[in-house]
Amino acid sequence: MKVKRIAVIGAGVSGLGAIKSCLEEGLEPICFEKSSDIGGLWRYEETPESGHPGIYKSLICNTSKEMTAFSDYPIPDHYPNYMHNSKLMEYLRMYTRHFGLLKHIQFQTKVCSVRKRPDFSSSGQWDVVVEADGKKKTYIFDGVMVCSGYYNEKYMPLQDFEGIEKFQGRYLHSWEYKHPESFVGKRVVVIGIGNSGADVAGEISRVAEQVFLSTRRGSWIWHRVWDNGNPLDTALFTRYNQVLQKFCPTFMINRWAENKLNARFNHANYGLQAKHRYLSHQLTFGDDLPNYIITGKLLMKANVKEFTETSAIFEDGTEERIDVVIFATGYTFSFPFLEDEPAILDSQQSMFKFVFPPLLEKPTLAFIGILQPMGATIPTSEIQSRWVTRVFTGLKKLPSGSDMMADINKRKRITAKQFLESPRDARRVQFIDYMDEIGSELGVKPNLLSLFLWDTKLAKEIFWGPCTAYQYRLQGPGKWPGARAAILTQRERILKPLRTRVLKHPEASSSSLFWVKSACAVLFLFVPILVILQMMYH
Repeated sequence: MKVKRIAVIGAGVSGLGAIKSCLEEGLEPICFEKSSDIGGLWRYEETPESGHPGIYKSLICNTSKEMTAFSDYPIPDHYPNYMHNSKLMEYLRMYTRHFGLLKHIQFQTKVCSVRKRPDFSSSGQWDVVVEADGKKKTYIFDGVMVCSGYYNEKYMPLQDFEGIEKFQGRYLHSWEYKHPESFVGKRVVVIGIGNSGADVAGEISRVAEQVFLSTRRGSWIWHRVWDNGNPLDTALFTRYNQVLQKFCPTFMINRWAENKLNARFNHANYGLQAKHRYLSHQLTFGDDLPNYIITGKLLMKANVKEFTETSAIFEDGTEERIDVVIFATGYTFSFPFLEDEPAILDSQQSMFKFVFPPLLEKPTLAFIGILQPMGATIPTSEIQSRWVTRVFTGLKKLPSGSDMMADINKRKRITAKQFLESPRDARRVQFIDYMDEIGSELGVKPNLLSLFLWDTKLAKEIFWGPCTAYQYRLQGPGKWPGARAAILTQRERILKPLRTRVLKHPEASSSSLFWVKSACAVLFLFVPILVILQMMYH
């Protein structure tokens, strides 16, 4: 039987997982990457290639290494829990070398068009035109996996800011920001309080004369380190917490989380109070944000109403002199190479499980990583790719078009009820719920009941421990013999980079010794008192 050939568009984190998944299923992937290297968004470049989204030099991952790792390739135990972007790139290069992915990638190759073949209704094949070195070439593919990412275009709504055209200072998007040196002594307003906005505003505030962080609706601010020093996502994203969340009313979860976050610092006092509830919108990671605010180097402001030649006027009527405006207003995506793109990917995100367009005659086009998980993106993209390649081989079947549309509409209703009306929230999913959803389609969702009967030790770690991607390699297609060991040793890998100072007396024994000494001291004082009292009354 002829091996099916699959086009993978993009060699970022989603594309690498897609290539690997194709190879696992005996498919022949050819990956087209328009830049000169792997990594996509995560590859830092001082001067980015034209059209390539950029990151700033200091960027740290918001998800911890155990929750971020591919499902069959743990991140080295000595790597920090929250990795600098350069460390993540090292990991991606190791992954690429280990699984031999590089030979399947054509670099500096732009995808010009992806079109159905004339016999698509029977063959499901695509004509893909690419360009490299100024020459175009046409390929025929049995399937296409679009992995070009969620962040491939900057969103910069200049039309919403009256007077920006007459502003005499400099304005830019946050993806153009690299480091703070060019903002020394400047007065800067950062518009938008997502993760990038909080990071960039904080970093610039160290060298600028004054930084203003402007927000329309405020935000709930998370920090990466949770109770007892645990990485946040390893503490919260557990199956035990998943069960609690399903049984607890939403208002109780909102109240608990908001009280927890306000216990660290009062969001209202710091000008950060959100107009929405905790579960209704994206959260912001800002470990140092309250420190910058309390020192006065960063001031929170309302939304910008308009700009003058030299200043910004905010909706509360205040006006501040400004030298630079940074729009941390997020990203959008488009796929100009697709024929009839709006019909395939409409503004209402009508895709089955955010992966398959439901109305194609053949399920041979899939989108990978075009969603917003409340958690790490590598595992969700990878499990999508594993499912897609099983569909491409014919080993998994999709529901009928009408059933897929019913599922899509049901998800839309749930999303509208849970989240604010915004493009990003329209694609937001709960991490464990979505992993289980796709895992069920693929046949790899862990069977907890069976595990509690036959492997209690493993079952306990799966239920109470962090829900890492290794859980989806225990059984079914792509089963990995190392999955059990990876799960049972994940806490060791979390602690390894922290224990760089060896203590002579571990904390537990020191604590026990303290209580023993305290008890002895109490007895030492109490016994003489009893003796004296006995002598007094006899």
